[in-house]
Amino acid sequence: MPPSSRTRGIAAAVITVCIWTGFIVIGRASAGHTLLPFDIGLLRILGASVVLLPWGLWLTRARRGDAGTSLGGLSPLPLRVTALCGVFGGLVYAILCYAGFFYAPAAHASVLMPGSLPLWTALLAAVLLRDHITPARALGLLCIVAGDLLVGGGSLLAALGGGDVWKGDVIFMSAAFCWSVYSVLARKFHLDPVQATIAITAFAFVTYLPLFLLLTQTGVLPTRLGSAPWGEIAFQALFQGIGSVVISGITFVQMVRAFGPVRSTMITALVPGLSALGAVLLLGEPLGWNLLAGLALVTAGILFGVRAARPAPSGATNLAAACADPSRAGG
Repeated sequence: MPPSSRTRGIAAAVITVCIWTGFIVIGRASAGHTLLPFDIGLLRILGASVVLLPWGLWLTRARRGDAGTSLGGLSPLPLRVTALCGVFGGLVYAILCYAGFFYAPAAHASVLMPGSLPLWTALLAAVLLRDHITPARALGLLCIVAGDLLVGGGSLLAALGGGDVWKGDVIFMSAAFCWSVYSVLARKFHLDPVQATIAITAFAFVTYLPLFLLLTQTGVLPTRLGSAPWGEIAFQALFQGIGSVVISGITFVQMVRAFGPVRSTMITALVPGLSALGAVLLLGEPLGWNLLAGLALVTAGILFGVRAARPAPSGATNLAAACADPSRAGG
């Protein structure tokens, strides 16, 4: 007998949480190996493109005669939407994430990326979509701000003594801002999650690849792709590209279909705690009182905001909005 919808949903939830948690822990671990942030960004795009670009061509050919495609049929969305979403959700977000891991520990990413996402998204949605921030939701956002300050504030104070951790903290919050912009755009344009993921990957492929080749060949951008072991290159392409982009995108959709957007967001609120714990156990990172308190406040803020929100009705539009959920920590 085929597995039930609930069984598929549970399996999808486990896979999603594992990949999102691994994105943070592996991202930090990668900083101690050969590849640089721009190298990992390239491998993420190439890995995802192997699956998503043929998928995009298949979709656009199935919609023959539809003018709402772009990039020679690689993107199933119009060029303006593809470019807007591709810049924030495909290009800048990933590069900032990987760059941040070279300065700040994974425990900081665990708090600052998931924590900043709901904050930035709420503010952007209020300005661009005229969303109303209820008092209950505002309280949740205040918890998140307090948690971020507990973690990032210490790094900023340490900068007076010459520390660099604050740079990673700022980069993580900037990455969260970029994903929030993408989230709001996905809601604004009522994007299908699969088509949106294909579109941002296609845009990243046709823009980042030639730019990377130009800048590395002229010596403007450093690269270690030539000296990196093949195992490291293959692993990053598989995990960052196929795992974080393709597989987690599909499993998240399946989880939303099984449990709904609100319960799914509560499930993904496990990511900050699990990734911080993974950083302690696997990477040997310290977990001070400020990190513990910040983690607790951010997780409470996410959960409080979700419980205060009204469940969205089913439908393609609401599913697309859920797949651009502000609690998404990575991937």
